[in-house]
Amino acid sequence: MILLDTHIWIWWVQGDPRLAEVQRDAIEREEGGVIGVSAISCWEVALLHARDRLELPVAVQTWMRLALAYPGVRPLDLTPEVAVAATHLPGALHRDPADRFLVATALHYGCPLVTSDQLLLAYDFVTTIG
Repeated sequence: MILLDTHIWIWWVQGDPRLAEVQRDAIEREEGGVIGVSAISCWEVALLHARDRLELPVAVQTWMRLALAYPGVRPLDLTPEVAVAATHLPGALHRDPADRFLVATALHYGCPLVTSDQLLLAYDFVTTIG
C-alpha cells in the first residue's frame, strides 16, 4: 500500500509530466494492491478548484468520481485516530493541516507517502517516495 499526496494524485490522473519516474513506478506497482487517497486530498482538490487554482477537464464531482475509480485506488477516511495523531506528530513538521493529516494517515497505515513536497521528503518520521 502507498498513500498519494494530493498533488501526486492530481498529476497521475492528469498525466502531468511533473510526476517523477520513481513515483509513477511506485503507483504502477500498487495498481494490483492499494493506492490510498486520503479524504483530505478530496477536500484539497475541491478547494483548489473552487478557488480557481486547479483547472479540471470536467466538473469537480465527475473528476473525483473518475479519479477514485482508477485501478487500485482506495479512498481513506479521516478517522478520529488520524485526526488526533496529526496533532501529535514527532519532530518538527510545518503546520499545514492537510500535510499533517497525510503524514498521520501514512503512519497509521504503515505505508510510504508518495510526494514531491520537499518539506515532507525531509521529514524523518515518515517513509516517502519522491
